[in-house]
Amino acid sequence: MSEPGSPPPAGLLADGVHESMRPGTALLRLTTTHERQGVLDGAWWPRSRSLAAELPGLIGALTERLGPIARIGLDAAAWDDVPTRMTIDDRVVHIDAFSVGDDTALVTRGDQDHFSLLVVPPDTPPEAARAAMTEAVRTGNPKQAQQILIDTGTDRTRPTGPTTADGRRREDR
Repeated sequence: MSEPGSPPPAGLLADGVHESMRPGTALLRLTTTHERQGVLDGAWWPRSRSLAAELPGLIGALTERLGPIARIGLDAAAWDDVPTRMTIDDRVVHIDAFSVGDDTALVTRGDQDHFSLLVVPPDTPPEAARAAMTEAVRTGNPKQAQQILIDTGTDRTRPTGPTTADGRRREDR
């Protein structure tokens, strides 16, 4: 049996909906259940497209709820710069960048315990972002991240236009 306040063991989560918001940081919503019935485990609404600015807050909030985070996989096209790893709170977090834009962040706790978060684009209007985040944590939600963004009117705020060979958006000046 674990100590009160300590993260649950791998594969198990405390039941409940958690919202983690600190002044000046992104919003994170998690739904944690033993059954893990939905497609997504939560949603993250970063304030910018800078991983250096956004990832420490996300990892800190996830660590408080889930325990140490070992790895995170992200859509490379959604971020300005994607390093291969970052040291956050004296722990190395490995970062995998994928060219498939599926609007999620895949979080690994421990060796193989995975969580999937909807990533709401930072420039999304607050009402649409809240609607998308609410849908992502709805119990038994069968929708994929991209469909949630489309249904809530959030998808239209995604950057569009020419991209570079590695799938990143190119700024024409």
